[in-house]
Amino acid sequence: MKSRKRLLRWASGIMLVLGVGHLSLLALTAWEAVTGWVDRGMWAAVPLMLADGAAVETVESFQNRVTFWAGPGSFAVPLILLGCLTWHLAGRGVAVPAGIGWGLAAWCVLGGVLLVPSPFFAGAISGALIIVAARKEDRSGAARDGEMDLA
Repeated sequence: MKSRKRLLRWASGIMLVLGVGHLSLLALTAWEAVTGWVDRGMWAAVPLMLADGAAVETVESFQNRVTFWAGPGSFAVPLILLGCLTWHLAGRGVAVPAGIGWGLAAWCVLGGVLLVPSPFFAGAISGALIIVAARKEDRSGAARDGEMDLA
């Protein structure tokens, strides 16, 4: 039980570091664009139409959209939420399903291959830890069932 909890806590820690690190790095590199959203209002991050009715997209509007999709619109926020959920479930002794680990690992390996160099591969470690923790749950449950059959 304790080893499964430790595996899930490590997995969630990796997810939290990746997500928070990604958003922090964006805040450091694109601080002016992010603060511009605050100055211009909530809908300034990704406007529905081009500014001033222009038919041609400007470099500024393109950079604005790239900043949004690299930050709050990226997978960093859901990764942080998944890390928090995994941490919470580990504390309660509830195993995260292996399918979540497989999906996270596959997504991170694909992202790492497509976007080299990147820390995507660290997310695959997190997915693998979730898979191992789920398998420990299956084995311990099967062992308990076997003991009950003997009694």
